[in-house]
Amino acid sequence: MATVTVPSTALCLFFLFVGVVNGQSNGWFNGHATFYGAAQNPTTLGGACGYDNTFHAGFGVNTAAVSGALFRMGEACGACYQVKCNYLLDPKWCLRRAVVTITTTNFCPPNNQGGWCDIPRQHFDMSMPAFFRIARRGDEGIVPILYRRVSCKRRGGVRFTLTGQSSFSMVMISNVGGSGDIKAVLIKGSKTRAWLPMRRNWGANWQSSTDLRSQSMSFKLTLVDGKTLEFSNVVPSTWSFGQTFASQHQFS
Repeated sequence: MATVTVPSTALCLFFLFVGVVNGQSNGWFNGHATFYGAAQNPTTLGGACGYDNTFHAGFGVNTAAVSGALFRMGEACGACYQVKCNYLLDPKWCLRRAVVTITTTNFCPPNNQGGWCDIPRQHFDMSMPAFFRIARRGDEGIVPILYRRVSCKRRGGVRFTLTGQSSFSMVMISNVGGSGDIKAVLIKGSKTRAWLPMRRNWGANWQSSTDLRSQSMSFKLTLVDGKTLEFSNVVPSTWSFGQTFASQHQFS
């Protein structure tokens, strides 16, 4: 029987291609991406995370709605990903070596009929500015991508926006660095003696049923990666609903 010798370089390229096709390559995972329609302005789309404005929230225009497999019932709000078009699979439409960092700000709903956002697909519906940093402009509306989680780099401190009413305290938390996605929130008023747990109302909005009017407020955030940071008296006792307060502290 004849022995076939495969050059080592060809073998390496083969296994690289197989790794990319089958799901992972050097920490990068396979997925697909589309983009928001031209009429949609990513700076004003808070979507399922509830951000009032992506610039006000500290995220700019490089944002994306993600499929249910990534959204995790809102826990992924604020998480950062590096995304690049998979040039090996689609050299016609992918820009080679181009990479963009995006923030999760919305949910891409499934249609349960084989759509790109149906579970278990890993899909990013990106803002148009972000999408065309990695793909060529043309008729192609969807491209294969590689993505990976990265640390979020934010300017300034974590921001707290008071969005509740009456004795119902709800806080939208944004501009979070580190892993970006919040696992748990504790709140303490200047007249309370203990930290009180908040629960996720929806997206980046956390609520407490405790009446904290006319009290300064402190928060303790725990991210999905386990890092915890305390924000003492970040909200003054003179606060009112609709106001945003920026802290002096940030996750690294």
